[in-house]
Amino acid sequence: MGLGPNLRRCELNCGIMEGFVAPGTLCGVSPGSCREVRPKISLRRKGNDMDLYIGLDVSLASTAICVVSAQGKIIKETTAASEPDELVAVLRAMPGSVVGLGLEAGPLSQWLYQHLTEAGFAAVLMETRQVKGALKAMPIKTDRRDAEGIARLLQMGWFRPVHCKSMSAQEMRALLCSRKAIQQGVLTLELSIRGVLRNFGLKMGQVAKGRFEERVQELADGNAMLEAAANPILTARRALRQELAGLEKLLRDHVRSDPVCRRLMTMPGVGAVVALTVKAAIDDPDRFRSSKDVGPWTGLTPRREQSGERDIVGAISRAGDAGLRTALYQAATVMLNRGRPSWLTAWALNVAKRRGKKRATVALARRIGVVLHRMWCDSTEFRFTRAEAMTAAAG
Repeated sequence: MGLGPNLRRCELNCGIMEGFVAPGTLCGVSPGSCREVRPKISLRRKGNDMDLYIGLDVSLASTAICVVSAQGKIIKETTAASEPDELVAVLRAMPGSVVGLGLEAGPLSQWLYQHLTEAGFAAVLMETRQVKGALKAMPIKTDRRDAEGIARLLQMGWFRPVHCKSMSAQEMRALLCSRKAIQQGVLTLELSIRGVLRNFGLKMGQVAKGRFEERVQELADGNAMLEAAANPILTARRALRQELAGLEKLLRDHVRSDPVCRRLMTMPGVGAVVALTVKAAIDDPDRFRSSKDVGPWTGLTPRREQSGERDIVGAISRAGDAGLRTALYQAATVMLNRGRPSWLTAWALNVAKRRGKKRATVALARRIGVVLHRMWCDSTEFRFTRAEAMTAAAG
């Protein structure tokens, strides 16, 4: 049988041969069997079928697991309890070599990540925003499909890794979160009792924190029902304020023994809470290639949407740690209004003249984060004038 130069159709009409067949001849097999002699053409990525990429969709009780080969074929789908020992046992029983293991960043993911890394797996924490955006393309959302999506993102390499904070940073962050929760509880109780008194035409007005309880008792005096309503709230507020004072003392004691925090506090507007928030959020300053990367990482740079002739620059992205962003904004507010004058304050005031004070405060917050990171990396204190900064750089 002669071979033609191009693909030809079989005369039995059983399909198009993916090979070379002489025109006007049969394919040489029985009708309907031509598929058995077609050469296989694969458009998948080259790689070893035994190289496995595993996606984990972590929830509180269980974790959905999806195993994908280097060619994108689903090897196995299963579930396991969200406990390190059980996950490690399931992953070690996989029939192949685990190249990568992806988890969406979250509260429970950091704990599992540390145990999986200690067990020898190449685990990766993936940025939540990016994973969420990619999984939106799926018409049906289930834990099994989410695990499959994470595995495919890992296999394609289309993900942004997230830094897993050290244990000391997580402990400090827990203290800061506890302080914020108690502070918010005190504020909620104060607003609640103000609302109760306002219903009777009793106005608290502006009052110092230390005189708040005295002022409430003064307004409720003589009304037994109001006293019965206010006293439990005041008792709870008093207890929360005592706990808050104890936490703040603990944080201040930690700052005194921490050289990095003491160095960061040489900048005007940066107190103990701001310094601890910056240190706990950044954790490792060497993970940034440049100090300028801190601005976008904290979400203090403008969004941009460009397509064809349209180019929109909007408000800040608000990506990253909201607590760090709030702390930097508070430091910028203090620096602009009450801080000791410096070259950074002068720069922000010039921005305020051109763009307004609100934009200048946001821009100053971003630059404070950049400067604090550079101070940490260089082990230097804040320089109040540019001349001092240039002298220190030259020296």
